[in-house]
Amino acid sequence: MIQWHLKLSNWRAYSRLMRMEKPIGIYLLLWPTFWALWIAAEGMPSWHHFIVFSLGVVIMRAAGCVINDYADRDFDGHVERTKLRPIPAGDATAKEALQLFTLLIVLAFALVLTLDIKTILLSFVALLLAASYPFMKRYTHFPQIVLGAAFSWSIPMAFMAVSGELSATVWLLYLANLAWTVAYDTYYAMVDREDDLKIGVKSTAIAFGRYDLIAILLLQIIMLASFIAIGQLHQMSWPFYLALALSTLMFIKQFWSSRLRDRQACFKAFLDNHYVGLAVFLGIAAHYFFV
Repeated sequence: MIQWHLKLSNWRAYSRLMRMEKPIGIYLLLWPTFWALWIAAEGMPSWHHFIVFSLGVVIMRAAGCVINDYADRDFDGHVERTKLRPIPAGDATAKEALQLFTLLIVLAFALVLTLDIKTILLSFVALLLAASYPFMKRYTHFPQIVLGAAFSWSIPMAFMAVSGELSATVWLLYLANLAWTVAYDTYYAMVDREDDLKIGVKSTAIAFGRYDLIAILLLQIIMLASFIAIGQLHQMSWPFYLALALSTLMFIKQFWSSRLRDRQACFKAFLDNHYVGLAVFLGIAAHYFFV
């Protein structure tokens, strides 16, 4: 019999494990999901799909944060930015984190069960990616690629749920989001680079070294080029291309503000990608609204 360690009285620590006070991760996962839903539905998706995928994003992002803290429980106490997280601070235990992760996965799977069988099967890949990412930083300098794959998997799931197929657009959108995720998470990794070097944690910020900002720019170009290809395939109108133009300006601003690699500037560049995702979504939504 499994002993239950979660306690309602410890809800504040569990909320911090799930990063509910820091919604940036929800936004960065939500916007690509909305890109996919709107393009697949050629406009506003059904309320069922909208609710299931929106709630799924919140729950799976929370689950990803919890399993990340479990995986990093022996490292977080040595990193300035993470030393006060619930597990190293003693506010929650590793067992509580694992049980909370399990509970969140069960809730997410309950949502997926309201969809078709093909989408349900795709959800197992989402679970594998979400659970494996936190451990990749021990074995590869490119864990951000696994994160990008995880953050992008809602795209084929959304297309399958709405249209019943995985078209070329799915993989262009997947590539765009994968490149974008690796780019903004490299900014995030640049914040912790010095601490990560000391404790032996790997990241793209370390792998790219002095070419980190150039690598980020190249990844952002891949994202924008993928979206231009999608725009041509779907005959997108001016709001879509205006959104890409605004995104380009935001990327340039991020590059310039981070040119000295100041920690706060890099973290701000990471956070500002929320507005990039929002701009692209508004461009897609506006196209279908005016068509």
